[in-house]
Amino acid sequence: MAKSTRRPASRSKPAAAGPVGGKRAATAKSAATKSKPTKSKPWTAAEVHEAFRRFQEANPEPRGELEHLNPFTLLVAVVLSAQATDAGVNKATRELFPVADTPAKMLALGEERLRDAIKTIGLYRTKAKNVIALSEKLMTEFGGAVPRTRAEIESLPGAGRKTANVVLNMAFGQPTLAVDTHVFRVGNRTGLAPGKTPLEVEQNLERVIPPEFMLHAHHWLILHGRYTCLARKPRCEVCLINDLCRWPEKTV
Repeated sequence: MAKSTRRPASRSKPAAAGPVGGKRAATAKSAATKSKPTKSKPWTAAEVHEAFRRFQEANPEPRGELEHLNPFTLLVAVVLSAQATDAGVNKATRELFPVADTPAKMLALGEERLRDAIKTIGLYRTKAKNVIALSEKLMTEFGGAVPRTRAEIESLPGAGRKTANVVLNMAFGQPTLAVDTHVFRVGNRTGLAPGKTPLEVEQNLERVIPPEFMLHAHHWLILHGRYTCLARKPRCEVCLINDLCRWPEKTV
């Protein structure tokens, strides 16, 4: 975040800031500090292993919260989830997927009826176009099946790296790491895998997470960010890894 304070226009001594001005400056400085990745002593290998051991002990078989019937409906659900909540997507797809659970059936449904089915989801017009387009591509280039490589999934309309990683992990059991806003926050705030971009956080997580935890790591981190390490009011008092966390503002 760019610093909001301004330099004086001249070398003359500026007027003293009153309570309001001082408060605004302090707030701006605090916000700028919070937006930066945590700079702290890196986690040791033993600490990383212990953190994921605790996640595993608390939730041995974590599951994603997007409802789906097969790899195709998972792909569609992830595409629809961009800038939307899983709960909102699930509400729309509970009636959609029973009648359109393959690319062929989705094409038969058509874009207009698909729009009506997902109109409660943000950006539904663009998403409907993408779902129809990706269904067409699956039929013409992949025999109606969801491909099993990141590059091929990323070639589909509306699908990016995060979508590909989710599908590869949940549908095909590959140890990929999807970095959404929750994982990005946890990686930076805790100091576990700080980075300026989702890709940087993803790569840093892959470097430090022990192989035996990789399959479920993305779910543990998403759920931790969604329900414990919240954006505005993190629940440090119930955090499983609060003694390992490097965040200087933690409340325990």
